[in-house]
Amino acid sequence: MKTSSITRRALLGAFAATTITAAPTLTNAAGFLRGAGDIRRLRMYSGRTGENIDTIYWIEGEYIGDAVKEIWHFMRDWRTNSVKQIDLRTIDIMAASHNLLDATEPYMLLSGYRSPQTNAMLRARSSGVAKNSLHMQGQAADLRLASRSVGQMARAAQACNAGGVGRYSRSNFVHMDCGPVRTWGA
Repeated sequence: MKTSSITRRALLGAFAATTITAAPTLTNAAGFLRGAGDIRRLRMYSGRTGENIDTIYWIEGEYIGDAVKEIWHFMRDWRTNSVKQIDLRTIDIMAASHNLLDATEPYMLLSGYRSPQTNAMLRARSSGVAKNSLHMQGQAADLRLASRSVGQMARAAQACNAGGVGRYSRSNFVHMDCGPVRTWGA
């Protein structure tokens, strides 16, 4: 990971000095992932831990190491308190999809990293949990937005053309990962 030594104060100054433009359209989502934006930001909350995160993690081609580490900690397995490095591609897909939705509310994170123990426990409870889930590799997230439908969220993630997108309409969430490009669910 290429990181910058930008301080939080400099980061906030850069953000304040930047004019935020309209969200990209679905047709240019791939361009956003290739670095067409000056700033990448991720906003989430966890109903499980009560934590919130609102951080700029990338500026003008460089990941901000401290911000990325905050995201990794936030996306930890809350059951075991284990932290894993979340694949930057997954973080970028999440941020790009959120931008495409032009949503102001933060994502609700339902599941980020899962330890093997947590994955096995969830798998025993549900047939919808993969034995070799990308969650265990730090390459997936299950997300919800109250202001957007599962279909809207899935279409935004699919527009990124950068990984797997699962629709879980009955449970009201979307799975996003940086694995092979594929879709499933209804």
